[in-house]
Amino acid sequence: MKEKKVFFCKECGYESAKWMGQCPGCRQWNTFAEEKITVSKRGSSAPQGEKPEAVSITEVTSAKENRLFTAIGELDRVLGGGIVRGSLVLVGGDPGIGKSTLLLEMCKNLALDDVKVLYVSGEESLSQIKMRGVRLGAYDERILLLSDGDLSNAEHAIEKTGADVVVIDSIQTMFAPELDNVPGSVTQVREVTGRLMQLAKRLDVAIFIVGHVTKEGTVAGPRTLEHMVDCVLYFEGDESSGFRMLRAVKNRFGSTNEIGVFSMTETGLTEVTNPSRMFLSGRPVEAPGSVVISSMEGTRAVLVELQALVADSNFNMPRRTSVGLDYNRVNLLMAVLEKRGGIVLSGCDCYVNIAGGLKVNDPASDLGIILAICSSFRNRPVGDDTVIIGEVGLAGEIRGVQNIQARVKEADKLGYKRIILPKASQVTGIPDLSVELVYVSSIAEAMEKI
Repeated sequence: MKEKKVFFCKECGYESAKWMGQCPGCRQWNTFAEEKITVSKRGSSAPQGEKPEAVSITEVTSAKENRLFTAIGELDRVLGGGIVRGSLVLVGGDPGIGKSTLLLEMCKNLALDDVKVLYVSGEESLSQIKMRGVRLGAYDERILLLSDGDLSNAEHAIEKTGADVVVIDSIQTMFAPELDNVPGSVTQVREVTGRLMQLAKRLDVAIFIVGHVTKEGTVAGPRTLEHMVDCVLYFEGDESSGFRMLRAVKNRFGSTNEIGVFSMTETGLTEVTNPSRMFLSGRPVEAPGSVVISSMEGTRAVLVELQALVADSNFNMPRRTSVGLDYNRVNLLMAVLEKRGGIVLSGCDCYVNIAGGLKVNDPASDLGIILAICSSFRNRPVGDDTVIIGEVGLAGEIRGVQNIQARVKEADKLGYKRIILPKASQVTGIPDLSVELVYVSSIAEAMEKI
């Protein structure tokens, strides 16, 4: 065993033998930190004993998927239908967003279903956890608590208690005692996560780990942390709005990019079963620049309000701002609108926003962005009973989108009377459809219909 000094990037985990000002991996500045690592010499001879043999995939027996249900429908949806035994789940989010609250409520529901739960915290004392648990109603003898940052003690408690579900809050406060590095360092986070992953597979226990986030919104620590776990969940939302969105960006046991919507109350987080109605609440009536678009979030169609404001600019270079949408995509669509729609925006400031704090990356929002900008520019409102769906190409054509039936059903369920959608996406097989379908093939045709 010998020690050597290396430099790790605190953002992405890039390893270097010397200090560098800019990380070659993530291109961030001043992120390298010096750490000591222990290197063990391995023998040249192969280990003795029976070696594993490769087998055909047809000979492998598939174990029946056994999930634990949390009784929180939105959380079960994001996880792909419940908690998979033997899985390692990473939950990230801003401080105070509600990560610990959600996991403690999950522990409460699991305990009521006779599931043994262990909550390990390296940040709070036992009395602090109990105070929060009493407030949330998580006061059950089957919820076991441990306040310790030593990973060895946590491993011993998991094996001794035989817990089915374990929560580690947070991964940055846990440390392996055999390493000299401080808790939260790249070496410690990687070692702790690796050992927890092995423990989850060996004992068939589901482990949730809470991860702090950087100022960019990604989980702090090495980027390999997200590759090691089975599922990565991000808690998003504006703290002032009271709404929270739990988004799955990686899931080996279910759909990715699935979202669950919650509302923060005095007694904890409550589910929002109809996100479309929540995002559209408070929408202005007959307001120019306000349109309703349909976005697919995983397997769910969500209707959201898209707002645009076009005003004369007082500067030589007009301002372009987008919130909740890709900035470059909005600029591209404005160029298409000028070239193919005949609307000159070169002397105007333009602001585009998704109301409610949701981030939309769905290409089907393109036509809604263009029509919202056009509506604000001409100061003519789009009908309050209209939903806009369609992807826009550089030639000004309206291209087809995926999951068109789910989008149409959601708009029909909420009582909208008209949908502007691409000709390439024909809607068939929906009985008793009361909404009018208006098919368009270009942005000029869409502007004429509106």
